[in-house]
Amino acid sequence: MPAAIYADYNATAPLRDVAIEAMSDAMRTVGNPSSVHGPGRTARAAIEKARAQVAALIGAAPQAIVFTSGGTEASALALKGAGRRRVVTSTVEHEAVLAAVPDAVRLPVDANGILDLDALRSVLEADGGEILVSVQWANNETGALQPIEEIAAIARRFGALLHSDAVQAAGKLPLDVATAGLDLLSLSAHKIGGPAGVGALYVREGLDLAAVQSGGGQEKGRRSGTENKIGIVGFGAAAEAARETLADWDRVAVLRDRFEAAVRAAGPGARIFSADAPRLPNTSCVSLPGVRGETQVIALDLAGIAVSSGSACSSGKVRRSHVLDAMDPGSADAETAIRVSLGWESIDGDVDRLVDAWCDLYNRASADTERSV
Repeated sequence: MPAAIYADYNATAPLRDVAIEAMSDAMRTVGNPSSVHGPGRTARAAIEKARAQVAALIGAAPQAIVFTSGGTEASALALKGAGRRRVVTSTVEHEAVLAAVPDAVRLPVDANGILDLDALRSVLEADGGEILVSVQWANNETGALQPIEEIAAIARRFGALLHSDAVQAAGKLPLDVATAGLDLLSLSAHKIGGPAGVGALYVREGLDLAAVQSGGGQEKGRRSGTENKIGIVGFGAAAEAARETLADWDRVAVLRDRFEAAVRAAGPGARIFSADAPRLPNTSCVSLPGVRGETQVIALDLAGIAVSSGSACSSGKVRRSHVLDAMDPGSADAETAIRVSLGWESIDGDVDRLVDAWCDLYNRASADTERSV
């Protein structure tokens, strides 16, 4: 049987060898980073090295990085710790943001999933100084990129803070928090080749952030709890590798475009979501009319190809995508979509097999439709 093809990088990426090696070394050492003895200082040094590596990935100073248990906690800390009376976000945010602030104002997006900036301005004109705006840099399902710098300029104009969930964008795009004008930014290690269970929040210098988790006052009082040294070290190694190999995503974009060209050539009805918007170089959200997304996922899995029918962060639940619904309310395409997300280990042969398998599904669906007419 041919080797399995992994095309679900947006769910979680393979552990990078450098992360495995760094974590393996960290496992062989002992010491609480808060201890003042030699082993404690060695553990602290390892964490601070990783802090600098993660900071470099987004153009930040190391002291601006707060380590957390993942992107979900990082976003919750930003949203709840910033101290603003209201949170304004979009209808296509990750569940980690939507669930953290269920009473947030949710602004509409266009057919490509891009935030309605006029709606943002209208909300901020009322009481922008009391608002935290939270907008995902890159959508996890479609790959659509929000105009973060423009959003930041609008937020600044009205005195609002801006947080961005950059879990999907980090490591795939060059990011610079200062240029973008961000106050807060969330990261997750396992999306860039580090381990699951560790993330980080960037906090702009001078911004007060109230702790959500109390305890021993680690992370300068912003996130208590003994630091996950092993995970943090792996995160740092993955961040450095991701920063050094950003150019490789140009190659991945070519692979993505080859797959999408085949989808367009297959025949009428197939749809690529956010096709007319700037997107991540690795992400395709494709609808195959008449075949439910989960059915496609199973069929491709049987062919040795791992893809997703949307976000993989819903405890295995199969449900209609709120992202696609927000982009095209009521459309049946939301039920027949899959997400293909390639990565640094993807090669030409992977796309060849993916194209063959997907086109086979398309042709079978088309034949079934013709027989039923």
